[in-house]
Parts: sequence; structure tokens; C-alpha cells
Amino acid sequence: MKTSRIAIKGDSLITFILILSLIGCSTTVSRSIHLKYGNPSQANNNLNNYLIEKPQYALSYNCEAGISNWVSWQLDPSWLGKIDRADDFRPDSSLPEKCYAVKPNDYRGTGYDRGHLAPSGDRTNTETDNSATFIMSNMIPQSPPSNREVWRELEEYSRDLVFQGHELYIVAGGAGKAEKIAKSKVTVPEYTWKVILVLDKPGAEITDQTRTIAVWIPNSEKVKNTDWRDYIVSVDDVEKKTGYDFFKNIPQKIQNTIEEKTDRV
Repeated sequence: MKTSRIAIKGDSLITFILILSLIGCSTTVSRSIHLKYGNPSQANNNLNNYLIEKPQYALSYNCEAGISNWVSWQLDPSWLGKIDRADDFRPDSSLPEKCYAVKPNDYRGTGYDRGHLAPSGDRTNTETDNSATFIMSNMIPQSPPSNREVWRELEEYSRDLVFQGHELYIVAGGAGKAEKIAKSKVTVPEYTWKVILVLDKPGAEITDQTRTIAVWIPNSEKVKNTDWRDYIVSVDDVEKKTGYDFFKNIPQKIQNTIEEKTDRV
């Protein structure tokens, strides 16, 4: 992760430090491409809103829940290639010491899949990038019909958009509590959600015509034999239900317009 540092000399430096101490600001600014349009929950070093920035994606981890609050990633053609699935599920070694590092076997026998938030299929350019998607902080307990059908179909549709020339910024996570597994160390979300910012082409300017896609999907057998389009909502709807603020780095007027729309595919 790169940081920006502000050079200030003499008395101005003292004044600047005093101002920072009063308003609680930091001179360290995230340069992660995956957070280009904002940090949805203002994740930091709070154990239940713990920011982790990896080269392949960024996330807010919830140590109490044993899953991420959200995972955010950029998707363009540079991430896509022909690498096979690594399938090397493993704990996240970058979690803080006080946080339980969920193990792949914690999901065994629960009836839930180890469901990717940032998909393996979105990181097929190198073995390292694909392997990173199998770290357990990128997983949530997901019902098989959702993970293998509805959720997978939306992932494939997203990659189709990239093949058509678009650039995407995606945030996904779970909400609510259906139950707990792994000796109560892992929360099973009641719903899964995803919001997608669709740029016309890589680096395109965002306008009030820029497309957004959002879904709110039951994490249960209810989704069997349904289509991901059945669960389309607006970005505003997901914000209201999660309390997160998506794409906040976009000018407010444009943000308001594109987030209130309900996409029709």
C-alpha cells in the first residue's frame, strides 16, 4: 500500500499537527485501486471494522462475526487470464492477533459453501492473484443454491461486461444473522448483497448516466431455480439496509442520481 505524505516546514508543521490532533485526521491516504471510489464503512483498526488492503482486493473484517463486512475490488481486462482455480483455502495471516483466523474446516459439515466475495474467476491473470481469493477472510457461509447458481450467474455477467469493454468497481458482503457455525465463531448472514459501478470503458468519466447494479439476495434455499435479476434493487436500498456509504468519492449530485436508479437488464 502506498501512502501520501504532506511536506510542511517550521511553525506551519506544528500548527498542522495540532489541527490533526483536534479533528482526528491522518496524513496517510489509501491509494488502493479497490477503494478508488470510497471506503464504505470507513474501516480502520477497529476489530469489527478492520481494514485490510491486499493487492487483489480490499476488505473490512469483523472479528466478532468471523467474516468480512464487505470486500471491494476493481475489475478490468488486466485481471483476467487463463489461470486455473488454486483451491488453496487457508486462514488470513494478516488479521490482528486478537482476532480468530477462520480455518477452511470450520465450514465442514455445516451445509454451507465457502462462498467467495471477490470471485476466483475475477482473478485469473496470475497464480498469486487467484490464490489470494481463497483466503478465508474473502469467504462467507453461503447456501449452495445461491453460491452455485444465482451468485455465480451474477459473477459471470460481471465478467461479460468486462469482455465487452467496461471497467467495474464492485463491493459485496452479507447482512443479518441466520445462525452461527464453527462453535459460534462464524456468523451465517441472512442475506448477501452486491453493488457494482459500471464504467463505459476503463478510466471513463462518471456522469449521471453511469450505470449501477445492486442486488439483495436471501442466503437460503429460497433462491433455487431463480435468476439473479429477480433480486435487483437500487444502491440506495443496499445503503439503507447496511448503513454503508458506497461510491462516496463520486460528486454528491451524480452519486445521488446513479444510486437511486434500479437497474433493468
